Amino acid sequence: MKKASENHKIYRVIGCMSGTAMDGIDVAMIETDGYGYIKPIGFISESHDPEFREKLRACLNRTDRDSDDIMAIEREFTLRHIPIINKLIQNLNLSRKDIDLIGIHGQTTHHDPDQNITIQLCDGGLLAQETGIDTVYDFRQADVKSGGQGAPFLPVYHRALALNAEINLPIAIINIGGVGNITWIDHDQMVAFDTGPGNAMIDDWVNTHTGDPYDKDGKIAAKGIADQTILDEFLSSPYFSKKYPKSLDRNDFRKSEVSHLSLENGARTLLEMTVQSVAMGMSQCPTSPNAIYVTGGGRHNKTIMKRISEITKLPVHSTDSLGWNGDAMEAEGFAYMAVRRLLNEPISFPSTTGCPVPTIGGVIATPDKKTAAA
Repeated sequence: MKKASENHKIYRVIGCMSGTAMDGIDVAMIETDGYGYIKPIGFISESHDPEFREKLRACLNRTDRDSDDIMAIEREFTLRHIPIINKLIQNLNLSRKDIDLIGIHGQTTHHDPDQNITIQLCDGGLLAQETGIDTVYDFRQADVKSGGQGAPFLPVYHRALALNAEINLPIAIINIGGVGNITWIDHDQMVAFDTGPGNAMIDDWVNTHTGDPYDKDGKIAAKGIADQTILDEFLSSPYFSKKYPKSLDRNDFRKSEVSHLSLENGARTLLEMTVQSVAMGMSQCPTSPNAIYVTGGGRHNKTIMKRISEITKLPVHSTDSLGWNGDAMEAEGFAYMAVRRLLNEPISFPSTTGCPVPTIGGVIATPDKKTAAA
């Protein structure tokens, strides 16, 4: 990574992420100046128990976030971060006073930018109060209110990583979490948008039929045959021909009906939805990248990685091959963005979310519960 500028303070910051797959909480620590200097320090991840995962699922697509039941779940969700944060700090032989800032994404339960709505469950004030550490949260709201899509939000971090790496630009970074998204990066240009479903539908399908949380290594899907009729109908969605910037909610493609298929064929059909939508997204980028780097849980799925390479005819690698921790990247990204909020630097851009101007996002909560919105 680049050396820090003498003019920039280095912050030790914790980032927390719970993705659309709703599988657990990731907590990462980095040192960064919010610009070009990034040093990963540590990472830890804890899975949600099945009972709490169902509580989160019960909040999906609800807009009544002030209702008593959702507020109770939000409080429980927020408090669940604290022992994980404490464990990471202890693992690194540090104490809370060594931490300058926390950035917490929260749990997305509803995302509809066309209606200027994006909801991430998280009580940043409560987390700040309980940890005694200044906390930045609600990153997406300012972008959506300005007319942006509110997603994807990792491109600013992807760009910082890519410009510091010894790679031949342009490249594409594909994040396959619950939803898939792409960041296309060149020396002086960045484009980003959601490509389509990621792991969410595959995970749910496999979990329903086997009790396993996901299709390990893509072995189940590898044995199946995609239903071409279902796949063709899926790929005819106007979303794929829509120009970027554009974003999705994890449930936007739930109408894709595979319930009559076998376990293997259903898994393969859903996997093909993911990889074919990634390929269609690649075709919308300004130019073909020299390579694709995959992050998120999807990079562990050997069938996904193989199929993306076959369809795009491009080299496909895990981001880990660059020394980046693909499991920690989203949590690290929100740590990085928390510092940028502190510095009043933008985290979303017209070419990544469609906001009219580069936008500062996030709300700052201090332990005395004072807040400062962007």
